[in-house]
Amino acid sequence: MRKLLFFFVVVWLAACSSIDCPVQNIVSVQYEICDKAGKSLPITDSLSVITARLDGEYVDITALLNSKEVTLNRLVGKSAFSLPISYSHPEDILFFCFTDSVKTLIDTVWIEKDDIPHFESVDCSAAFFHEITGVRHTRNYIDSLVLLNKSVTYDQTTVHFRLVPKSND
Repeated sequence: MRKLLFFFVVVWLAACSSIDCPVQNIVSVQYEICDKAGKSLPITDSLSVITARLDGEYVDITALLNSKEVTLNRLVGKSAFSLPISYSHPEDILFFCFTDSVKTLIDTVWIEKDDIPHFESVDCSAAFFHEITGVRHTRNYIDSLVLLNKSVTYDQTTVHFRLVPKSND
């Protein structure tokens, strides 16, 4: 009887496995600010990024600057940043607001994407990875926005977009 009990305990313990949910399960898009030659360029103007609500309402940029939709607030002196990506809309609309001591220039960026459900385990929270299918933008401050990697996952080291500002020449 003792051997049988020992056998069941060993089988039960062997059947259990550790739950391996990712600790950092943030899915975000990485941006790098560069000059036209591809060299990192710390931004000198203040950059704020606002996420548009996609509920069909008119979007007032001035009101949004003081609201909860500000995703990135007054970034200065950095050449890279990350922004979250939605998992419920086929397209994200972002307003990039560049402010210097005199004026504010606003560019709108549209990111089209496919949402891909990602399953780790039934014990882990749901996650979505994304495949970027298209990007377009206005050109008030941004000269180009180049898609480098279309797959958005947990990897926080992969740069997805290279943002090239217009030169002041």
